[in-house]
Amino acid sequence: MAKNNWTPTSWRDKPIRQVPDYADQAKLKDVEAQLHSFPPLVFAGEARQLKADLARVARGEAFLLQGGDCAESFAEFHPNNIRDTMKVLLQMAVVLTWGAQLPVVKVGRIAGQFAKPRSAPTEVIDGLELASYRGDIINGIDFNAEAREPDPERVLMAYRQSASTLNLLRAFAHGGFASLDNVEGWMQDFVKSSPAGQAYEKMAENISDSLGFMRACGVTSDNSRAISEVSFYTSHEALLLWYEEAMTREDSTHPGDMVDGSAHMLWIGDRTRQLDEAHVEFLRGVINPIGIKCGPTTEADDLKRLLETLNPTDEAGRITLISRFGAGKVEDNLPRLIRAVQDTGRTVVWSCDPMHGNIEKSATGYKTRPFKNIEREIREVFQVHRAEGSFMGGLHFEMTGQDVTECTGGAFELSDQDLSDRYHTHCDPRLNGGQSLELAFLIAEMLKDGRNNDILRKAS
Repeated sequence: MAKNNWTPTSWRDKPIRQVPDYADQAKLKDVEAQLHSFPPLVFAGEARQLKADLARVARGEAFLLQGGDCAESFAEFHPNNIRDTMKVLLQMAVVLTWGAQLPVVKVGRIAGQFAKPRSAPTEVIDGLELASYRGDIINGIDFNAEAREPDPERVLMAYRQSASTLNLLRAFAHGGFASLDNVEGWMQDFVKSSPAGQAYEKMAENISDSLGFMRACGVTSDNSRAISEVSFYTSHEALLLWYEEAMTREDSTHPGDMVDGSAHMLWIGDRTRQLDEAHVEFLRGVINPIGIKCGPTTEADDLKRLLETLNPTDEAGRITLISRFGAGKVEDNLPRLIRAVQDTGRTVVWSCDPMHGNIEKSATGYKTRPFKNIEREIREVFQVHRAEGSFMGGLHFEMTGQDVTECTGGAFELSDQDLSDRYHTHCDPRLNGGQSLELAFLIAEMLKDGRNNDILRKAS
């Protein structure tokens, strides 16, 4: 990959947005020095494997499922929460694989998703103005001056929590928990009574029957890694560049290549994708797969220049474009971006984030996302890609395995009045396990319908 005078520190010479102003610079430098001495959380070979998997998605041979917390919190760090989120992602992946007959690339918004961009640097409550909460890696959510002061020491806690989370995820992925033999055991009690839960149990029974046949033929979880293990990757928005730089290492197997060891995949947000600024400068030099959030303000020419800057050699699997417009706004925005990419002839993965464009304030005062709008945006994105001759290859969700009440609607028809029951998010509302599973079945049907239409078109 051509670096063009890039170094892990060259971002420091560029304008930067959405980062804190640390009062104690000496403390920040000490934390950076400690991080530089710590082991990376992920390794270059893993990032390269994800890139190869995403290349298959770009060719229409697989599907990307990316999901997890809006913003991880130190307070909710618990092995059961990690386990339950992974359960839901595994369930969603199985539904997609079974229904759409496509392998699923599984990427969590986890083990590093601690920083959040904000629309304003401060917020006012009851006449008191304080710094906005920017995620636990930067400051605290409590509304007082001490909590809201950016503290570099929080970065060390984020690293340790990410390391522990990754350790557990790897154990789940390769230690038997994720084996298809356990497909019926991933169901959570609060989901069982939902229509999606009942459909999943029926599907799981069919999978178990199929596995029984395969065992009779000599293919078991003992001799087939495809049954007993999964590849599970991590991702987060590369927002706090002091942390990202400190986690960057040279790939010992490919001298000169630099990998950001904080996560397998990193993405750049809708607020930080300026071509001549710090976040693009940093990401252009690491070998990790990169996501780019594309919203209503994304200009076609800017997108073309971003692709040239971040992936000058057009490496397959390097770039995932994550559209986020909001229900009813897809047709006015997405076609021009698809055509811009097609004009360049470049290889990308197209994914859909149906969450960020559909936030609204409920009548009861809670920030929420109506399930019907999330579903509508997904349908609109599928329709536009099909009309433009493009493959819609992935979904990017904010979700949790916990039984939260943060997004209205879904099979349980959560109302505005239900939101206060279990509204636990530190930032934006998340889908709960039942709502996530319900969407997985809907998406599987869309993929299946698209495949059947392709077959009919080729036959005619």
